[in-house]
Amino acid sequence: MYGLIGRIRAVAGKRAELAAILVPREGGMPGCLSYVVAEDPDDADALWVTEVWVDEAAHRASLQLPQVQAAIARGRPMIAGFDRRVVTNVLGGIGLRSR
Repeated sequence: MYGLIGRIRAVAGKRAELAAILVPREGGMPGCLSYVVAEDPDDADALWVTEVWVDEAAHRASLQLPQVQAAIARGRPMIAGFDRRVVTNVLGGIGLRSR
């Protein structure tokens, strides 16, 4: 499994609005096993996004989906930057199948 953990810095005062765009409303994405958006309790403008995919190809393919492209377009003006990003090899966990 392929994992990503990233911290997104929102434009000052726009974290909640950006989170509303990033949090999936319904449905899923092919190959996505987990997608979590969380507020950083120590930074009022930061969000953490944690993703688990069946593989890296599924993640790359998701970036071409119309709904993902639309979310990127809506969220981009509210993003001040990306300050941390880690790629992981996911072994498993609650809610995820084991290798």
